[in-house]
Amino acid sequence: MARYSSKPVTVGRPASAVAEKFSDFSVLEQALASMPAEERAKVGDVSFTKDVITITTPQVGAVKLRAVERTPERVVLEAEGSPVPMKLEIDFKPLAAEETEVTGAVDVEVPMMLKPLIGPTMQKAADQFGELFSKLV
Repeated sequence: MARYSSKPVTVGRPASAVAEKFSDFSVLEQALASMPAEERAKVGDVSFTKDVITITTPQVGAVKLRAVERTPERVVLEAEGSPVPMKLEIDFKPLAAEETEVTGAVDVEVPMMLKPLIGPTMQKAADQFGELFSKLV
């Protein structure tokens, strides 16, 4: 598996509050709806249920990211319907009482000879996930 990590993003909320936001993904729908239209357009077709984030793209169709682990320090999601095995991790690191570092990482099964072609796209996706999740909290 190849691992692509986002740049750490700092949010002005306690780690416990950030982790709580990810205990039920459906509450993220409201945060997404309140984003400015330009930022919302960059996110694309995303929907939420309690345990699943569904991303729909013309190239792949619907990919579901199902929560398989939720702790105060991290959330782990596994892909369903993805053309390749994939896992998304979101880590919450307390920096101060009201400050948390959020980092996203994507683990994906990529054939060795395709890594040079797919790697930059996967890194961009990891960075976008990290940024998106930091905005939703």
